[in-house]
Amino acid sequence: MKGFPGSELSYDTQRSKFERLYTRVFGAPANGLRIRLRRVLPATDGHYEAILDAGCGSGVFSYELAKRHPEARVVGIELEQDLVDRANHNARYAGLANLSFDQGDVTKLGFEEEFDLVVSVDNLEHVEDDVSAMSVLYAALRPGGRLVAHTPGYDRRWPVFRRRVNFDVPGHVRPGYRAEDLARKLRDAGFDVRKFQYTYGLLETWTNNLSYRISGADQRNKLLYAGVFPALLLVSWFGQWSHPRWGAGVLAIAERPANDSRRIR
Repeated sequence: MKGFPGSELSYDTQRSKFERLYTRVFGAPANGLRIRLRRVLPATDGHYEAILDAGCGSGVFSYELAKRHPEARVVGIELEQDLVDRANHNARYAGLANLSFDQGDVTKLGFEEEFDLVVSVDNLEHVEDDVSAMSVLYAALRPGGRLVAHTPGYDRRWPVFRRRVNFDVPGHVRPGYRAEDLARKLRDAGFDVRKFQYTYGLLETWTNNLSYRISGADQRNKLLYAGVFPALLLVSWFGQWSHPRWGAGVLAIAERPANDSRRIR
């Protein structure tokens, strides 16, 4: 399906007619999600046979991965069965034949060397034993496979230049990670960490803070947000090339060593 990222959500019959029309025009109306898409998707460039989106939520990253890698089989795993059913419906109507969604817990997936690429976006902050969860993702990768992980950063800019601990979001067991801490934990799980960096530069942070002021973490003030979202999206788009020394997100690219064929239990 052509259009902005997340426009597949316009097929979701559980959304209102206005939400479906709005999403068809503007794509997924969540500024933070769109910032993460712009930061994470370029790190998935390459050729893959099988891709796992672990903890896919409503499936927006999975839709984009399926379009970006049409030669690959893409699987999205989500804990909530309702989201799985809705995402499969949307993928079918969007014509994404290489994409499917299944119900599962990302802390106990049970995959053994099935994927060339695993993507995990803003999941690890929900897991108490995060190193064990990273080991589960490690086991799902074939030797030489790539993990692209994004998490909230421990600190964020508030309002722009001052620091404060990241937002307290329901379901998070920690505010986020400092980049060095995320890299260290990935190494503890067995990964070779190739790159790690902060995301959310000045423009991205400013628009995301404003988004949170309006909608919180539970989609409050939908009409007001719908009115300002296009402007927030445009401003944050210009921030995608920034390289912040610290920010509200952390991106890590890691690999399972090519010579490692041990079974993970």
